[in-house]
Formats: sequence, C-alpha cells, structure tokens
Amino acid sequence: MKIEEGLLYTKTHEWVKMIDDTTALIGLTDYAQDAMGDIVFVSINEGDCTEGEIMGDVESVKAVSDIYAPVTGTITEVNQVPQDDPAAVNSDPYGTWLCRVENITAKEELLDAAAYLPLTEKESE
Repeated sequence: MKIEEGLLYTKTHEWVKMIDDTTALIGLTDYAQDAMGDIVFVSINEGDCTEGEIMGDVESVKAVSDIYAPVTGTITEVNQVPQDDPAAVNSDPYGTWLCRVENITAKEELLDAAAYLPLTEKESE
C-alpha cells in the first residue's frame, strides 16, 4: 500500500491535494481502492460540500461505499476520467482525482502522511 507524501488524508480514506489556500483536488487513497476491490462506478455530487458529509459514492464488485467530503467548499469540477473509466482509481489512485473543490473554508480534520499511516495499519489488522 502506498501513501503519498505532500498530500493530506482523512480517516475515511480520501486524499486532498491543496492547489492553493482555497482550492484542492480530492481522490480516494490506495488503501481505499485496495479494500474495495475492482471499482465499477464513481458518482460525485456537484455544488456545495461540507466536511464530513457525503459528497458521492463509489461502487465496487464488493459493495457501494460513500465518499465523504474532506473539506467544506464548492465542487466546481468533476473529473470525467473516473466517470468514464472507474478502474483508473484502482490502477492510479493518486493520479486519478475525483473532483476539484474551491472556496474551501474548513479542513480541520485532515491528516498528513505520517498521521495517516498508523490509521491504515490499525485497520489492516
């Protein structure tokens, strides 16, 4: 399992790449895609999102899982790549972002890579 330095993470296994102070790209971690198995469908809600609330879902061959907003802001763009090819999340979880969020006003619950690693190790036991 890979954890990228320079990204921020959530306890629900989303990653955040800050573009500037108020804009970020959001995706699913390597841990999340591995736990889900083959991803067959990704859906992201457009518009406002609130940190900790559902912003979409992902369907795998195992189950449907909610995607939680890691920040509060406005989803201004949904990446078409995982919409057209959901397996891209499996093959390149850190290169396949799900959405762009702008006007970010809250991001208190984010973890750096060093804080996220023990969480994944504990859940893998």
